[in-house]
Amino acid sequence: LILAGFVVLFLMYYKSLPSHRCPPPLAQPKQWGKRVEFHSTAKRTATTQKKNKPVMLLWMWPGNKRFDLQACDTLFGIDSCHLTDNRSLYSSAHGVLIFHRGINDDLSNLPTSVRPRFQRWIWLNTDSPSNTRRIEGIQGLFNLTLSYRKDADIQVRWPVSFKKKTDEDFVLPTKERLLCWIVDSNVLLTESRESYNYYRELVKHITVDVFFSAEFSKSEDYFLTISSCKFYLSFENSIHRDYITKAFNGPLAAGTVPIVLGPPRLNYEDFVPGTSFIHVNDFSGPAKLPDSNPSCPPGGQQPPYMGPAH
Repeated sequence: LILAGFVVLFLMYYKSLPSHRCPPPLAQPKQWGKRVEFHSTAKRTATTQKKNKPVMLLWMWPGNKRFDLQACDTLFGIDSCHLTDNRSLYSSAHGVLIFHRGINDDLSNLPTSVRPRFQRWIWLNTDSPSNTRRIEGIQGLFNLTLSYRKDADIQVRWPVSFKKKTDEDFVLPTKERLLCWIVDSNVLLTESRESYNYYRELVKHITVDVFFSAEFSKSEDYFLTISSCKFYLSFENSIHRDYITKAFNGPLAAGTVPIVLGPPRLNYEDFVPGTSFIHVNDFSGPAKLPDSNPSCPPGGQQPPYMGPAH
């Protein structure tokens, strides 16, 4: 999904090259042996570029998760680009995708060759600011940002969890549990993040069925478990604008109501209807959430997930 969004949206930017708004950077990291500069004479004319497909170079694989790269038209239904991880094609690449997590602290694994004037570097990062490592020397190196943020140059949302086959007539799954949460076993009682502090206070007032992430090696097991719950604690590991991950998407796809702890309610409503989830900020604290009737959220409108009244 990330690569699909990157390819589609980058092509939109590529059509407008060169851009006065985002010129190729002239930064010179001290750690590099060569100065990052540009060809005084472009090797490709505009006519040549029109004839040849733009080359999209994956300099680093996100999370080092690899798969067989095929033509863009096979993967994404796009027949106007060439997607590759072959670094020997660097000098002809119009876009170079660089994963933030993969960058060495000394920048030693970034390209050192002369950068063609038509080439753009894309900074890819799907982590929140709290979980993003600060790397000195990368300021000014990138032309475009690729992120979950709505204000990124190329926006790609966190991968949405979904079933391979969808039912035409959706039937709400049988609910055997009231409230569930899937977490890493080694941090449940020791982690000090806001989400875990909220959980530890919440369980004083309501039972939460907790499952450990290591139990779910198959997506089918994940959906089967979550779909058996009426509500799910969709707590983000850090709170930042637009940072809404699979912790929220998965329950929605499984027919379970997310109880969210993350950015403000209005930020969630930028992406989904406000009646499709419950926000912890709708209540004064963890003790009040179990005492409240979820069928009567702020505003009095009955949400669709409650079904017909009896």
